[in-house]
Amino acid sequence: MVLPFGLLLAAMAVGPILAPAWWSRHYPKVTAGLAAVTAGYYFLVLRASGRVLQAGHEYFSFMVLIGSLFVVAGGIHLAVKGQATPRVNTLFLLVGAIAANLLGTTGASVLLVRPWIQMNRGRMGAHHIVFFIFIVSNVGGCLTPVGDPPLFLGYLEGIPFWWVARHCWPMWAVAVGYLLALFYALDTRNYCRAPREVRLQEAGPPGSWREAGKMPAPRLSGRLQEAGPPGSWRLEGLGNLVWLLLIVGAVFITHPVYLRESLMLAGTAASYFTTKKSVHEANQFDLHPLREVAILFAGIFVTMIPALDWLQTHAGRLGQPTPALFYWASGTVSSLLDSAPAYLSFLHAALGLFVPSETVDPAQMLANSPLNAYLLAVSLGAVFFGANTYIGNGPNLMVKAIAERQDVRVPGFLGFIIKYSLPCMGPMLLLIWLLFLR
Repeated sequence: MVLPFGLLLAAMAVGPILAPAWWSRHYPKVTAGLAAVTAGYYFLVLRASGRVLQAGHEYFSFMVLIGSLFVVAGGIHLAVKGQATPRVNTLFLLVGAIAANLLGTTGASVLLVRPWIQMNRGRMGAHHIVFFIFIVSNVGGCLTPVGDPPLFLGYLEGIPFWWVARHCWPMWAVAVGYLLALFYALDTRNYCRAPREVRLQEAGPPGSWREAGKMPAPRLSGRLQEAGPPGSWRLEGLGNLVWLLLIVGAVFITHPVYLRESLMLAGTAASYFTTKKSVHEANQFDLHPLREVAILFAGIFVTMIPALDWLQTHAGRLGQPTPALFYWASGTVSSLLDSAPAYLSFLHAALGLFVPSETVDPAQMLANSPLNAYLLAVSLGAVFFGANTYIGNGPNLMVKAIAERQDVRVPGFLGFIIKYSLPCMGPMLLLIWLLFLR
């Protein structure tokens, strides 16, 4: 019964590569069909409908958070003008890494990727998009459950909210520092070569650079095209910060049931209907990326139920694996499949080693328990390794889609891995293991 889960994840990996047109039309049918097999087995054969309803509750909470941050971030437009230097770019990514813990990697990515493209247009290289995915869409969101989808799932499973920040901040600092230093070196080389590759175009915004004949000027509309002086920054849609605070504050609410989600949905609706049309147009905002994530993750949450149950029941057969094994195993699965189900799978395996019953509160077991080391390994593996592929984390695909709509060339699936993940992320992941988990 784990087969539908494996088939769905394999389809997500190879479908967009081998048959992109067919996959884009039929992925909802594939997802629904595989999910129906697992749901039917639990409902009709095992008579365990409660297990499916539990997964449905977790999926609903997960998607409400992701969708709320996506919509609110889509109502905020950061307009920038002028060419960014490597120092400004590096500072921008650092701010994005911090913002990812407040807005979520999804919200921070949706909010910042367009100004990131705009400020680098003309000398935009693949490394700009790739390192944005590395830092803002993944590694940066390692400090709070709001930050990255896997950590929010852990929070829903009973992991205390501030546990992540207390235990992961040294690894976050090393990982983000390493990636920023590497990006600065690559961007400096790119910046020094720019005068030979680009020229100032009157068609672009004042003070901007873009590659002649390849990258059109940013498509802004209405009064958002009105410019300040070159190098200026302007933020539109600040009223959405109120709804953002409401959504983040609602995360801490656990009772009564669905009050948290109700507040998030209320803030989402308020943001969507109060945001000016010109802001949504400037962001080229639509719900298609969110729809795709919602459909695929609905299938994932249902089909992964047998895998989670098996790991919870048979974790004892693993003996006493080291935290390092959990780090590399959860990370590898996160890279090849998706970080959210990988996190849940290995979290359940770790709980199976130390928690004898599902009725035991994981928060109680974390007090002075070896479980801390295993949970740390799983958290780092899922969040950090999720940056290695486009399918490793939901925001990765969103950033890729937005960049392509902005006429930015991005590396393909294999190019992303071979040219960037292995030589750039690989040494960082090894360093984290050597310093903290070996």
